[in-house]
Amino acid sequence: MEFSIQHVWNSDPVDHQPVRIRFSPGDGSLRMEVCAPFFADPPAPAGPPGQPFPGLWDYEVVESFFLNSSSERYLEVEVCPHGQHLVLLLSGKHHAFTQQVPLSFSAVVTGNRWKGEALIPWSYFPPGVDKMNSYAIHGSGSGRSYEALYPVPPEDLQPGQGPDFHRLEYFQPFSLQSIMGEGWVQPESDLWKNT
Repeated sequence: MEFSIQHVWNSDPVDHQPVRIRFSPGDGSLRMEVCAPFFADPPAPAGPPGQPFPGLWDYEVVESFFLNSSSERYLEVEVCPHGQHLVLLLSGKHHAFTQQVPLSFSAVVTGNRWKGEALIPWSYFPPGVDKMNSYAIHGSGSGRSYEALYPVPPEDLQPGQGPDFHRLEYFQPFSLQSIMGEGWVQPESDLWKNT
């Protein structure tokens, strides 16, 4: 299943080739593949590739969120072209109860493009995922660009409003079974039992 991020957060079109995200079955996981323009702005985070990096959203990054819309429990997965990643488990809007968990992720930059692949363990997903959204961020200062797969519709924009990727009401229907097969049952996870 593949998605292209064709708009900035406020529904304006992007001015470059869209970021593409592909989801497919992995071994005990969901494979997330990113193919995106490489802007090299801002510079790389100071952390080592392959490791979690707090505040990764302040860099060039692609993010996917997986939501149970009834409980507002969701998984946020962030990956960057320099190899760092950040995974957050959230219960309620903006309320992360676990972050910086391990993730198998690698990225390669080739010229003005980058590709990355993450294997997201099933234990990281909240039970009953039924919606998702994905985002891409790059640039610095006034040139910072916030892109969204499912942006805020123009009719919902308010004066002075800025981007907020935790606007859960704009997430759209999504089924892990559509990737894994209709008979697939999501494994239970201890990470979500007390949230």
